[in-house]
Amino acid sequence: MSETIRVLMIGDVVGKSGCVAVFTRLKTLKKRMNADLCVLNGENATEGHGITPDVLNMFYQSGADIITSGNHIWQKKEIYPFLNSDKRLLRPENYPAGVDGKGVTQVTVGDKTVAVLNLQGLCELPNIRSPFAVGKEVVQRLRNKCNIIIIDFHAESTAEKEALGIYLDGQVSVVAGTHTHIQTADERILPNGTAYISDIGMTGARDSVLGMDPAIIIKKNLTQMPLKMETSHNNADIMGILCVIDANSGKSLSIERVVDRSF
Repeated sequence: MSETIRVLMIGDVVGKSGCVAVFTRLKTLKKRMNADLCVLNGENATEGHGITPDVLNMFYQSGADIITSGNHIWQKKEIYPFLNSDKRLLRPENYPAGVDGKGVTQVTVGDKTVAVLNLQGLCELPNIRSPFAVGKEVVQRLRNKCNIIIIDFHAESTAEKEALGIYLDGQVSVVAGTHTHIQTADERILPNGTAYISDIGMTGARDSVLGMDPAIIIKKNLTQMPLKMETSHNNADIMGILCVIDANSGKSLSIERVVDRSF
């Protein structure tokens, strides 16, 4: 067994362009990065809002191992049964008790157990349970079984994201932000060994506004009319991060931004 585990995390996949990029290029990217595990946020995959079972299965066939999500996971009701039955599909753990699905899973990589935890922020998002309280409780429980813990923190506020990263520094391997679709340049290893970045970016149309048709977004801003957003259809970039984690201590050794550009 290698002394390190290489985790590739893919940012929010948006619409058809993002899906095609994953379907056609993720396997090659995963191989090039020599990744042992691929965690992909798929909550915007179908028409920009939600994910369907067919797309979910295509993500798995394309090399994704775990699918995380966020506030848009509820948009396509046909996915609800899979939230309950598919251990590889996550919704944020801090939704109220009784809601479909779960926010944490464990997988085996070589001879090590790796846990993936999905949390959602509170700023400008639904008023659900505290990601700090829920995250701390779940991490303490997980650490009885494994010391490699990956967190997808789906949140709007960079301050909230940084605070959670520092709060859990040394207790988890990675705290990676998603949701805002813009890859940030603040990737670093925190003092106690947790890899952190505020947002890993978006997998979707390059010439877009967060994956959406720019013309519609601009018109909406000019008129303040409640126009329906539509995904943009052009060449898509795959964005994310690669983290190299010490397989024994669970501490991250490195974090780097990944941009796989289509020309």
